[in-house]
Amino acid sequence: MVALHVPAVPRTHRSRALRSALLGAVALLLALSGAACAGSDSAGSTGGGKLTITVEGPNQWNDSGSSFGKPWEDLVAAFEKAEPDIRVKTVVLPLNSFSQTISTHLAAGTAPELVFNQAPHQPYMVAPLDEYLKKPNPYIRSGPGSRQWLDVFRKRYYGIGNPASRNADGHVEFVPFNLVGTGVFYNREAFGKAGIKAPVETFEDLIGACGRLKAAGYTPLAMDRSDLGPGWTMATISGMLLDSWVDKINVYTVDGKPGKASSSTGAPVVAGKSMAKAVLTGELTTRTPQVVESHKLIKQMWDACVDKDWSGNTEGLNGAVVGLRDFASGKAGMAWGVNFGVSALKDVKFSFASMPFPQITKASTPLATGAPARFGAGVGGTSYMIPSTVKGEKLAAAIKFLQFVSTPKNIQPWLSRTGGISAVEGASGADATKAFADGTWGDSIPLAVPGGPPGVTTLSLYEGWLLGTKSLSQQESYLQDMWTKGQRQAVKDNKWDKEPWAK
Repeated sequence: MVALHVPAVPRTHRSRALRSALLGAVALLLALSGAACAGSDSAGSTGGGKLTITVEGPNQWNDSGSSFGKPWEDLVAAFEKAEPDIRVKTVVLPLNSFSQTISTHLAAGTAPELVFNQAPHQPYMVAPLDEYLKKPNPYIRSGPGSRQWLDVFRKRYYGIGNPASRNADGHVEFVPFNLVGTGVFYNREAFGKAGIKAPVETFEDLIGACGRLKAAGYTPLAMDRSDLGPGWTMATISGMLLDSWVDKINVYTVDGKPGKASSSTGAPVVAGKSMAKAVLTGELTTRTPQVVESHKLIKQMWDACVDKDWSGNTEGLNGAVVGLRDFASGKAGMAWGVNFGVSALKDVKFSFASMPFPQITKASTPLATGAPARFGAGVGGTSYMIPSTVKGEKLAAAIKFLQFVSTPKNIQPWLSRTGGISAVEGASGADATKAFADGTWGDSIPLAVPGGPPGVTTLSLYEGWLLGTKSLSQQESYLQDMWTKGQRQAVKDNKWDKEPWAK
């Protein structure tokens, strides 16, 4: 079971499409699991005369319809030990309906004290947390957070001044228990047998590593028939090669006004309106040299690293680990995944770790820009908010719970056991996934190739090219048509049609 995954900062149309693909994959996985809505009291709660608060959200870690799992139960038990007058109850919602359930509860004013934040709602329905974040966290006696709760969080990803944290009214309304990130899992045993030192630093080294893994009897990179493998790979590769195009086409802010868009760290990113203009005016096309080269490199990688029958693998499709069947069985040496994949890999018989995708250098292509490999990590894993209808003692208790779980000492055991990436300073998170958010890999991709129109899967955009059933010229023509249709739909959806270039 895996988590929902949404972007931490505004990204290109392409990146949003990839995140949507992941969300859809996760929704399908959990919908099929048939998890039922049920209430679960935490371990050791007696309930006698205690103030009870309820946590309501989807199960991101297992197939249970009644429990988020032992790590969560232990976290709640630790809170109840620290606050013996407060009892915490959990309500597990099915992923395929949690959003509607929470939205309905918020609109009706019947939501419990803490609800999962990834459900449609209006800002007035949720309590702003800004003022609480400016006060000390009572569970932190010294260091970051002791004078101002806000200070304990990793500012790169969360905070009052971080656009990714604010709602439409400009307020912070949720607290993250973890961050969510994407990267490459690798089998330590396979790498050892193949004589590969991790992390693999360059694209050229990756191609060589795939050859050595094959020679050692492994499928180098696990793959399946989901959107994620091709989508994440193309976004990362094109993100490096198109880095020199960012300043050229970055002409609108995230709000669609003339200017330059930037990420939460201040780094430039190309907003959706800028992408639409670049595509519809012909400034960026599928025959742009860097785009062509991105296609050549992903095909080179597929031929060297991916099993020839990858497109027929529909077993275990999920949003946690791409090609889960082959990686978990020990057949494959590497696999794309998100940090919640640790739960899906808890029973594997080998040691695994994580690394970023390698950098593309001049050794692989003269069009290499020197840009590092980036993907982006951020809030969007496990985050909870307090409905505005919660008042008095229950509001105070809900705030205490959020403060407790954002204390490094308290959250570290939960992170270690769930594969979590820490949202707070002073907690290291899980060893197996720390690479998913560290360094430049945790930065947003400034510009990657766009996607197609609604209803067209990411897999369909690249499958023919990767299988060899489309020539490069056929791929360019097909993809150009998809780009154009996708950006025309973006113009319509966002009402950009009054712009001269959109007519």
